[in-house]
Amino acid sequence: MAEGTVTFFAEKLSNLILQEASVFGQVEGQIKLLRNELEWMRLFLKDADSKRIYDERIKLWVNQIRNATHDAEDVIDEFIVNMDHRQRRLNTLKLLKCLPTCVGFADKLPFIHELDSRVKDINVMIGAIMANRSKYGLGDLVASSSSTTDQVAAHKEKRPPVVEESDVVGIEDGTEEVKQMLMKEETRRSVVSIVGMGGLGKTTLAKKVYNQRDVQQHFDCKAWVYVSQEFRAREILLDIANRFMSLSEKEKEMRESELGEKLCEYLKEKKYLVVMDDVWSSEVWSRLRSHLPEAKDGSKVLITTRNKEIALHATSQAFIYELRLMNDDESWQLFLKKTFQGTSTPHTLIRELEEPGKKIVAKCKGLPLAVVVLGGLLSTKEKTKPSWEKVLASIEWYLDQGPESCMGILALSYNDLPYYLKSCFLYCGIFPEDSEIKASKLIRLWLAEGFIQRRGKETLEDIAEDYMHELIHRSLIQVAERRVDGGVESCRMHDLLRDLAVLEAKDAKFFELGKTNMLPRDIGEFIHLKFLCINGHGRVTLPSSICRLVNLQSLNLGDHYGRGSWLEGDGLGKLTQLRKLVLGGLLTPYLKKGFFESITKLTALQTLALAIEKYSKKRLLNHLVGLERQKNVIEEKTLFPGLVPFSCHAYLDVVNLIGKFEKLPEQFEFYPPNLLKLGLWDCELRDDPMMILEKLPSLRKLELGSDAYVGKKMICSSGGFLQLESLILIGLNKLEELTVEEGAMSSLKTLEIWSCGKMKKLPHGLLQLTNLEKLSLRGSSYHESIEEIEKAGGEDWDKLRKIMC
Repeated sequence: MAEGTVTFFAEKLSNLILQEASVFGQVEGQIKLLRNELEWMRLFLKDADSKRIYDERIKLWVNQIRNATHDAEDVIDEFIVNMDHRQRRLNTLKLLKCLPTCVGFADKLPFIHELDSRVKDINVMIGAIMANRSKYGLGDLVASSSSTTDQVAAHKEKRPPVVEESDVVGIEDGTEEVKQMLMKEETRRSVVSIVGMGGLGKTTLAKKVYNQRDVQQHFDCKAWVYVSQEFRAREILLDIANRFMSLSEKEKEMRESELGEKLCEYLKEKKYLVVMDDVWSSEVWSRLRSHLPEAKDGSKVLITTRNKEIALHATSQAFIYELRLMNDDESWQLFLKKTFQGTSTPHTLIRELEEPGKKIVAKCKGLPLAVVVLGGLLSTKEKTKPSWEKVLASIEWYLDQGPESCMGILALSYNDLPYYLKSCFLYCGIFPEDSEIKASKLIRLWLAEGFIQRRGKETLEDIAEDYMHELIHRSLIQVAERRVDGGVESCRMHDLLRDLAVLEAKDAKFFELGKTNMLPRDIGEFIHLKFLCINGHGRVTLPSSICRLVNLQSLNLGDHYGRGSWLEGDGLGKLTQLRKLVLGGLLTPYLKKGFFESITKLTALQTLALAIEKYSKKRLLNHLVGLERQKNVIEEKTLFPGLVPFSCHAYLDVVNLIGKFEKLPEQFEFYPPNLLKLGLWDCELRDDPMMILEKLPSLRKLELGSDAYVGKKMICSSGGFLQLESLILIGLNKLEELTVEEGAMSSLKTLEIWSCGKMKKLPHGLLQLTNLEKLSLRGSSYHESIEEIEKAGGEDWDKLRKIMC
């Protein structure tokens, strides 16, 4: 980790020297000396960084290097910010003809002298730290290094898709047994538990059973929720309710008892299945059981837990499945599939590697997680006996250091990561245990922290996505959900891997700030701040000093009502590094000319969210519909009047708008040219939006919800929506008929229609969609329409039966 810190700063310093030659030229000697010292430190750290956890001397030395590097970065950043503010002030005075142009350089001299002095002190400190390496017997650390992971990120080969754990872990015998427990008819609701140690595959087994077609068809409704150690009963109830029914915003704010009553009422006449994954306390079942009714025969609750006492508290011994460790053959087969990523393997190659390979597998002692992680590690190595024997030798070294054999294996995989991935992996540890991490959010956070290195002409977002795929490939994070296009929608980290990340992050001095609505008035002094997020609800006032945060890349007020004088005039426009901006609630007083002109200056913007109360009916339409080329515009209760298109914003591909407006603009210059995803909510459009939206050439996903359209008929014309892969209609309460003309939506894979109460028939032309793979219908009465097709039989019924879920 320290190696990454030094490397990032060394590259940053080199770039600054080139970009600010006129400024740093005055202190060239000390700056170049600092850069040279950083390069030497980086070389020594390659080996020391991985061994620090086993030697206190090494840990102290590595930590001192990291701290010195952070100090140096602070000095350089403060200097750049101070120079920037001084230059702006001088430019203003010169514009007003208050100063001659010759004053500029003299005005900068005090800052240059201070920089020279502070960098000189840091160079002395670094020299002393490096001298301690020899003084205290650390000189042999870098005599040799077996690490082969110091490759740069450039020109990384594209790997085949990772083999999903649900397809490979040797749990076939458990799958059938747990399935029979779930499908056994009982006179009352019963509980089934899967019990086993961490990393044994409890979640994998539960998912494998949950996704079986006969299990899916056996129950009227199903829900999967993650519990974890720090559970909150109300949040779990809300999660379950959200998966079963469509809740209004008011219902989502219900107290635990009210929410439980609503859920109980909904489920009492249904045969349901609820999976509670990763339960750590008996209190979970004690708190939730009364909200899961026993009225309907055959309903089931499936619990996964490490603690058998929790299982016994919830159910009888007859409904407990204790997951076993894998046997040698299962471990070996899983190891081969993970190591060779599902590709065919020559028998001669397997024979050559069988001896070291089986010794490696034996060290995993049948624990699937350890096998998966080691297989992911070896998938990046040469498929030769010497290469595998080196890994085997390293395993022995780690296992000799303590009793935590699996943690030793996990630490080996972490230490084998390239430096540019270590920071990304550790950052995943700041998320709560068992949480599902939005891939887009994780990527933004990595960008804000400066973890992503430029690579040719690729965008930083594409590089970050590549980093994520590499961590998945190495089995250090797991795919939780995939997008329509096959990309990663969300991910999660196994408990043991998170434990490792937290342990390493503490040594690396990662930190997490608590949630608060109170921001210090001098927040503008936090000039290194790149990510500011305030979660929750309510009002928050930001001080005007926020405009000094020139390095800020993400400002997210969530559902708070954003307020403050900084929203007026051009204050917002000073945050030119912003990639994401989310402002909520009562923005109406700030919807003035200066506000939108400021947004036009944010040319790095990728995500924009402006939430405006529903009553502000005529404030904002063309202002935001005119956003041209930003990347994720999310609008809540928003209305748009007129402003010129945002033609200088070059990256928009996702737009979500929530709020009433009269009609969609017909001028296509108002729409981002590369728009991939669009969501419209609470718009109350009277004209069929499909007439305009079907002409957007790149659109792949469209969501219309909560009376986004209040008409009765919706038509997708022939030749329209040629790239669309997903269409989601939710809560269009007046929609009665959807027609898909021949030749429309030829690429559609997913169609979801939820809570559209007046739709009684399936969409006309539905079955001509040859690429449709998933049809989800909820909260509406299509029974007669489906029964007609079933009675007719033939190809139509065969297709409908396959795609319905």
